Amino acid sequence: MPPLRRRPLGRALTKTLAGDSLSRRAGNPPPTTLLDALMGYVATFFHGHGQAQMRRLVLPGPRTLRVAPSRRQLHTSTRGMTLLSTGVLGLDDDSRGQPSLNSQPARRNFHNYFVTHLPSSSLHPDSRTSAGPHHKLPRSASTPHTPGPGSVPAVVPPNMPSRDLTVVRIPLRSAKHHYGVANSRGQRVYNEDTNQAGTINMPAFAKRAPISLVRSQMKSAGEGTSADSALGDPQVFYFAVFDGHGGNECSDFLRDELHGYIEDAAQQFKLTSSLAKANQAMDQFLADKPGSAPAAGVRPADRALEQVKLKSAEEVMDKLQLPTVTEDGHVEPPEHPPPVEGNDPVPMNADTSRAVQLESSLLREYKNTVGGYFRRFNSPYFSIPSTNSTSDTPKDSFPKPVTIEGVLTYAFLRADLDFITAQARKPDPDDPYISETPLNKDEVLGHPHLPPSGHGIGGPVRFKGGSTASIALISTPTPAPFWHPAARSTLMIAHVGDTRVLLCETATGLSLPLTNDHHPSSPTESRRLRRFAESITDSFGEERISGLANSRAFGDMQSKRVGVSAEPDITRIELGPAEYSFIVLMSDGVSATLSDQEIVDVVKEARTPEEGARNVVEYATEVSSNGDNATCLVVRLGGWERRSEGGLGSLGTKEIRDIRRAEALDPRRGRR
Repeated sequence: MPPLRRRPLGRALTKTLAGDSLSRRAGNPPPTTLLDALMGYVATFFHGHGQAQMRRLVLPGPRTLRVAPSRRQLHTSTRGMTLLSTGVLGLDDDSRGQPSLNSQPARRNFHNYFVTHLPSSSLHPDSRTSAGPHHKLPRSASTPHTPGPGSVPAVVPPNMPSRDLTVVRIPLRSAKHHYGVANSRGQRVYNEDTNQAGTINMPAFAKRAPISLVRSQMKSAGEGTSADSALGDPQVFYFAVFDGHGGNECSDFLRDELHGYIEDAAQQFKLTSSLAKANQAMDQFLADKPGSAPAAGVRPADRALEQVKLKSAEEVMDKLQLPTVTEDGHVEPPEHPPPVEGNDPVPMNADTSRAVQLESSLLREYKNTVGGYFRRFNSPYFSIPSTNSTSDTPKDSFPKPVTIEGVLTYAFLRADLDFITAQARKPDPDDPYISETPLNKDEVLGHPHLPPSGHGIGGPVRFKGGSTASIALISTPTPAPFWHPAARSTLMIAHVGDTRVLLCETATGLSLPLTNDHHPSSPTESRRLRRFAESITDSFGEERISGLANSRAFGDMQSKRVGVSAEPDITRIELGPAEYSFIVLMSDGVSATLSDQEIVDVVKEARTPEEGARNVVEYATEVSSNGDNATCLVVRLGGWERRSEGGLGSLGTKEIRDIRRAEALDPRRGRR
């Protein structure tokens, strides 16, 4: 068989597409060609090998067909033809610079590392050459290197401008002294929890520091400084925990895509840095509230730690919240206190008209696609002006300023809508007529939005579960990293569901909750859902909405009309020098078993955040009665070195933890 030419094959494919489209509209089946039979055989053959590895099939000519069974799609190389499992053909012709009909952008890699300035001596602490007998010489025999005529130069790292300071890239998940994460599937068959950590590409939102805070002062403090991001600001750090239910498709989607939605929202809103000199919105906000401006000057690390006014055990005893112990020695489940009061949103420079247009379009899509609860929904963080303004409140008719809270709300709702619309287009696994899909479903449902990576959402069939989420964004106004004891930073928490975020205060050693569990029984959620939802109480006494324990979550497409939304609660916290010791993010496998104070006390006893996260998960799994998936993420802050000195240290809950461990070892535990 002679090899096929490139251009005739392209024209034949184009004619086949046109003929197939006209035949479908006319109600006649399209003519079957040899190429159709070949492609149908390939798609059928690889459809039954969904778990097989990547295979390659070489076609006549320069085209190579690559089969990716896990996504149920068949892709060619950039020079050739693309065949999707839905039967749509696309033609790539990079020789003429024309884009393909079904081109997908390259996957955006998440920066799970941080870039920092460190002394070059930390890379090469010993500048001596490797030659020699390697004696252990006494300290008096060692002499410093003195350059001179004919002397051997000291070892210099390659491609480095100087030996004083260099830039290194450190994987965040390997930095055990700054960050740690641990997880366990408990007694469940699968672990549906996921987590993410890294730096996010978005403008800074921290309060601008005084001019006196410069690199030279931070350099004199004896610590490395973080490098600037691609936008010219200090890096914005991103930490997240996701707790899936009904499967892990939604939690995996959020792990891989949610940070991209936040980056895209900031770009579409044309958000500018809060550290820019021309940020008039920030200047006006600080002028209206003089007390909110940061204090001038920067202190070395030792002075910042020394100036923390620690509280005594007697001063914090009344504020310590411990689980209740019954008369027979049984520890009751913890009751979570309400979250702390956050700071007010800060206006940022952005394109307000563009923000109003994007937010209105998103709410219109929710109203037309979901309806129900979303017909009258509007977020308090959106810039959309109020429609019921009166003559007494003329300002309500103008758009509100854009804030980082509005950007996060838009990103959360956009990601949730894309996920549920993608699931609605897929066949229902519980439908007996799963194979009978309409030919014009694209015309009826429209083309779905793709995530920032350009990849598909979920698997081949409809996913009816969902996921909760808690993310933490940290932005610093100076090059000093947020874990530096003298650094100031701004912490943003966006939360949906019953995952949980805690702060440990250095002076008191107490836990400060930053999130509130979104359960139907909570007063806030009950008022929000009263007009739309019907809550029931299950056999265990837990109040549920549409069979769900959480009134806010991503996914859960069947419960969206009654108000199970992904609208986040957002809390802004200004972190002072060494004011807090660490942050803890966890799933309900930890928070539903342990009290807030127990969690922070366990972390205090660890040497590193990585060890603290592992100890929390091991302790929660040991004393848990339901064996749920457990995930814990610990992030070091400026007061880490004095984490056990304030208040009662880690002894406040030691008795409770001993009782729990003894109860877990009791063989009569299951009879209670």
